[in-house]
Amino acid sequence: MSETIMNTNDEGAVVASERSDDVVLSVKHVGKYFRLPTEQATGLKQAFINWTKGIKGYKEQHVLHDINFDVHRGDFFGIVGRNGSGKSTLLKIISGIYVPDGGSVEVNGTLVPFIELGVGFNPELTGRENVYLNGALFGFSHDEIAAMYDDIVEFAELEEFMDQKLKNYSSGMQVRLAFSVAIKAQGDILVLDEVLAVGDEAFQRKCDDYFAHVKRDPNKTVILVTHDMGAVKKYCNKAILIKDGDIVVDGNKDDVANRYTLENLEKKEQKTDKKGYPTGLNKRVPLLKIHSVSPRMCKSSDTFKFDVEYEFNEDTKFFLAIALHDIKRGGVTYDTGANTLVMDQHGHQTVHFEMPLELFNNGEFRLVASLRTPNADPHQPSDMVAFTNDDNSCEFVIRDSANRDYALLSDRAMQIRQVEE
Repeated sequence: MSETIMNTNDEGAVVASERSDDVVLSVKHVGKYFRLPTEQATGLKQAFINWTKGIKGYKEQHVLHDINFDVHRGDFFGIVGRNGSGKSTLLKIISGIYVPDGGSVEVNGTLVPFIELGVGFNPELTGRENVYLNGALFGFSHDEIAAMYDDIVEFAELEEFMDQKLKNYSSGMQVRLAFSVAIKAQGDILVLDEVLAVGDEAFQRKCDDYFAHVKRDPNKTVILVTHDMGAVKKYCNKAILIKDGDIVVDGNKDDVANRYTLENLEKKEQKTDKKGYPTGLNKRVPLLKIHSVSPRMCKSSDTFKFDVEYEFNEDTKFFLAIALHDIKRGGVTYDTGANTLVMDQHGHQTVHFEMPLELFNNGEFRLVASLRTPNADPHQPSDMVAFTNDDNSCEFVIRDSANRDYALLSDRAMQIRQVEE
C-alpha cells in the first residue's frame, strides 16, 4: 500500500511522492551551510566597492556534509554527537525548521517535533488552551487534539490545574505539560531533542515506562537526540554518530555509544596559570602527566596499563600518589596513599604502571596523580608539590556485556548471600 509523503527537493521546495516500503524517514545527501558576516557594508557605495574587489563580506560555515540514513517504522533511532557536531541542525532540517542547501528529506507519516520544552506555550493562556495551541502548532486539528486531551492531562497529572493560567504553574508543572503534549500527540514519528530527563523522579519513572512501551510498539517511531549513552543503549535499536558534520558511525547502537564515549575522552586545551604553567604544575614540577598505554575502551578481563611522566630536579626524596576516581558515580574508588610509591629517579622520567579491572562493573574512570615530598613531621602525610589536572589525568571506560551498570563492584568481586540459621 503506497502512501503520500512530503520531501524537500534540491531547491528547497516541498514536493509529494509515493513510497510503499516501511521507511518513514529518508535523508539523502543532505548538506547545510550558514553564511557568517565578516564585513559590514554601511551603504550602497561600500557594497559596490566590496563587490568590485571580490569581497563577499561573509564566510560559509558548512555544518552538514552529505548526510545519508533511513529510519524504518518501529525504530527507536538515536542521533548523537558532541556539541557543534551538527546534530541539532540536522534535527531542525528533519522537523522542517531549516531547509537543506542540498539533498532531500522524505517523511512518510505525521512527524511531531519536540525540540525545546515549552516552545509555543503562552503564559497568559490556561493549561487547557495551551494544549490546543501547542497541538495546532504540531499540525493537529481541534477535533484531533480533543481526542488526545484526556490522555495528555492524565499523563501530566494536572487535572485540577488545566483551567489556571500557565504563568501560575511551577516550572515542574510546565515541563510535565509540555512533555505530555509531545509524547501523547498521536503522531507516527516523535522527534525528541535532549528531553528524557524532565520533571521530578516520579515523573521520570513514568516517562521511562512510556518509552519502554513505545519501544515495543511496531507502529511508533522515535528519533532521539541525546548526550546520554545510557539512554541510547537502553532504548535505541539503531543510532548514528555525527562528528564535524559527517556520519562517522552508523547502525549498531553499542558501537555508536562507545565511540561517542571515546570522543569525549579527548583532551581539551590546557589551562595555564599566570606564569604559563598548566593548572596543578609549577616551576618545581613543570611536567606531570598520565598517559594511557592500553586502549581506553576496556573489558573487566583487561589489565589497564599506563605511564606517569614527570620532571622533578630537586635532590630530595619524593613520592607519587595515584588515585582512581569514579566519574559517573562519584568518589575515590582507590588511592595508593601519599607515601607508598617512592621514586628514586630525578629529572625527566617516565614510570610504568598497570591495574587489573576485574573488580569493576561498567563505568567511566579517571586516574589522577600527585607528586609529593616528605613532611617535616614523619607522622604526617607528605606534602603535595604538584598534581594532574583534568587535562593531564587519564580517563578510560569499562564496557563489558558480563557486567552491570549500576553498582561499582561486579558480582565477581562481591556478592551478598543468604546464610541458613
